[in-house]
Amino acid sequence: MTDAPGPRRDLRARLFAWSLAHAGDADRRLYGARKRTLFARLDAGPGRTVVEIGAGAGPNAAYLPAGTRWLVAEPNGFFYDTLRTAAERHDLALELLAGDAHALPLPDASADAVVSTLVLCSVGDPGAALAEVRRVLRPGGAFLFVEHVAADDGTWLRRLQRGLRAPWGWAGDGCRPDRDTLGAIRAAGFSRVEAEAFRVPLGLAAPHVAGIAWR
Repeated sequence: MTDAPGPRRDLRARLFAWSLAHAGDADRRLYGARKRTLFARLDAGPGRTVVEIGAGAGPNAAYLPAGTRWLVAEPNGFFYDTLRTAAERHDLALELLAGDAHALPLPDASADAVVSTLVLCSVGDPGAALAEVRRVLRPGGAFLFVEHVAADDGTWLRRLQRGLRAPWGWAGDGCRPDRDTLGAIRAAGFSRVEAEAFRVPLGLAAPHVAGIAWR
């Protein structure tokens, strides 16, 4: 583990937090049914610890059982009040962690589950973040992910993802639309990975994967 940075409170972070906070029920409409199915497989609930990296405005709080210990590593400080409200609404024991996915201030094998939804596209080093996920998961613990990914090689969408990567990344707080996130997960040393590809109507970010990887 490296020393964890403090929360971001720059203008870009403020604009990104504002945009997600005013996205209405888009997350539920696009991912709700799939998330309900996936989250039902987690070892969550009273007495269980679920770590979430990059929780944003906290839409995943709705899918965790009441009483879950919800440890959130969210580097954007402008989301904190929204996360506290979400935790209170769904009766979760929220703890805000310093730092981000690259440096989780947690002991080895301390989490029953880790969650990442629409996050690994924007972390600086996906391999390092996934190594941290494995480190903090207990043996047999599950890593749940829902991520948008690169389109197939040779397609017009993949060419657009590459060509528009810079402006997309600025608007999306560092998001990379052409990242092979599933490949990174498969290479991260998990004992087993289950994943399903699907698409949503989000332009450059249409291709997605969702699944669970076990420690």
